[in-house]
Amino acid sequence: MSTVPGDAVGVLDRMTCILEAFDGDDRGMGISELALRAGLPKSTVSRLVATLVRQRYLERDGKLIHLGLRLFELGQLAEQPRELRIAALPVMADLRNQTGENVHLAIRDGGEVVCIAVMRGRSAGLSTVRTGGRLPLHATALGKAVLAHDSPSGIDDVLSAGLAAWTAQTITDPAALRRQLAGIRGGGLAVEAGEFATGVSCTAIAVFAPGGRLAGAVSVSGHQADLDADRVAQALRAAALTLARRLAALRAPSD
Repeated sequence: MSTVPGDAVGVLDRMTCILEAFDGDDRGMGISELALRAGLPKSTVSRLVATLVRQRYLERDGKLIHLGLRLFELGQLAEQPRELRIAALPVMADLRNQTGENVHLAIRDGGEVVCIAVMRGRSAGLSTVRTGGRLPLHATALGKAVLAHDSPSGIDDVLSAGLAAWTAQTITDPAALRRQLAGIRGGGLAVEAGEFATGVSCTAIAVFAPGGRLAGAVSVSGHQADLDADRVAQALRAAALTLARRLAALRAPSD
């Protein structure tokens, strides 16, 4: 009997629930824990895991299940992050060496930014962001750097959805955040002082691809007591310009 489209979508939804049950701290899960996290019957998870293992989206290590190599391979094929990472890594290394601080590269994904590269500096132990980690738009310098260049209606959507307080310093007043975004859009840098994680400061700048398309944002972060936004501003601006030139060179037709 053939599978109807609705059944296919249902299977895909359940497989997605299984894959999204993993997070950055997982060292493998048994079927029972995976079923609990995914919110699915154990028998369903067992059957779908067998298929995902066969296709290399998951891997088995005894009774433990891990994310598989094929997911990593597919992730590397995502054009925008891959191209941006290729262009950015040497620029990020220079920025880290100049400032001595943690450097992050992020792209927007809906109502969040996703960190796609990290360079650890002297404050490495303080970093609260990992590669693949998601950050709120309103409470981080990286998020504000990209949000500032959204359309007015896009900004309205984010502000109207509510501004959750991550710390006591998070800006939760829409009017105050709107003023800050206007300053960033007018040429200022995005600054965060203990708004996402207590004791951590971050300064970020948007990065643009050829044609003026927003590609993402790059940031420098460190201890709130030590990081001077003015001190890293020139290095950040230079890094953004260099990265824009590198992106343009990647897109330029070869002779």
